[in-house]
Amino acid sequence: MGSTITEKILAAHCGKKIVEPGEFIEPKVDIALSNDVTAPLAVKEFRKSGVKKVFDKNKIALVMDHFTPNKDILSAEHVKFVREFTKEQKIKHYYEGGDVGVEHAILPEKGIVVSGDVVIGADSHTCTYGALGAFSTGVGSTDIAAAMATGKVWFKVPNSLKFVLTGRLNKWVSGKDIILYIIGLIGVDGALYNSMEFTGPVCKKLNMADRFTIANMVIEAGGKNGIFTPDEITEKYVAKRALKKYKFYTSDKDAKYLETLEIDCYKILPQVAMPFLPSNTKAVKDVKKTYIDQVVIGSCTNGRIEDLRIAAAIIKKGKKVNPNIRTLIIPATPQVYSQALEEGLLKIFIDAGAIISAPTCGPCLGGHMGILASGEKCVSTTNRNFVGRMGHVESQVFLANPAVAAASAIKGYIALPDEI
Repeated sequence: MGSTITEKILAAHCGKKIVEPGEFIEPKVDIALSNDVTAPLAVKEFRKSGVKKVFDKNKIALVMDHFTPNKDILSAEHVKFVREFTKEQKIKHYYEGGDVGVEHAILPEKGIVVSGDVVIGADSHTCTYGALGAFSTGVGSTDIAAAMATGKVWFKVPNSLKFVLTGRLNKWVSGKDIILYIIGLIGVDGALYNSMEFTGPVCKKLNMADRFTIANMVIEAGGKNGIFTPDEITEKYVAKRALKKYKFYTSDKDAKYLETLEIDCYKILPQVAMPFLPSNTKAVKDVKKTYIDQVVIGSCTNGRIEDLRIAAAIIKKGKKVNPNIRTLIIPATPQVYSQALEEGLLKIFIDAGAIISAPTCGPCLGGHMGILASGEKCVSTTNRNFVGRMGHVESQVFLANPAVAAASAIKGYIALPDEI
């Protein structure tokens, strides 16, 4: 019996020929990631261990992205605490201030995470890096502390689900719609502790931004990790960025899957996840006219340059965002911000009446830079729409792709781009 791509990566990091689903393993870690919310606890637990030095100062990434720029005294104290630890340990990959970006966008962009890696992060959306053909998953802060001390992590090998994407994409359909459709199909626990492997002819045509988006949201279906088979598109992305050697793995033809689901992408129309679960999905065309108060375009899910280009093209056509809508544009990294500036995208947004934010997770987790009041509704390109996720418990978040978000900002209600 052959092995899946996930099993091959894990086996290689355990020094084994094969690993099997259900087996408990201790793979070596290529990158251990934490942020301004989760790193302080990890550092405290690391110090409790009695270990004096981290296992490898080049294999730890600390990204101060959630409340940046520091929104209050507590967040400032957290960052100061982590900064001092970073200097003490001489950790190479530390990002703050003008150098900070949303962690799951900045690590691939800088070539810190590459194909074939095992990556753990004290953030549930660490699964994003599966787009590169890496095994990546979210863990707790105490797991990060243990990894900083030992260079290893302990967990159970997941079973694998194969999603074969066939057909072709309809107009305005992107990676966000594909993953929302799948989550709506299988539910928020439909892939519980399973690896979600994406393959098929449609996958080969998806750009890296769409792949990152899909892998990012597998956790919303309960997935342990999401993963794509690396190909020429991956190679083009990784080769010019990688800070280290990378390796492409592929699943064997006789690999064992818990289940294989074929998804005809031609059946997928632009999607919206209604409150209060990412699985509560509908085609936008089936949503009754729903007036909104805010639009957020950004995050680790849809804050890349490709996303901003799509949004800018639609907003330019509409010329002005609705004056009753707070429209927030959040480039995911300084590089994305700079490129959007060079391409004239930011001018389009500003001239239309939108607000440009520094790179931050900010409103996605209800942190800052776009908190909702009671009764307010927001269309967002982020990844979660739980009760109170973006502010008041009586607010509502609707998840959508950048095209739908931009169209909604212009119309003032949840809308399709063709309405502009």
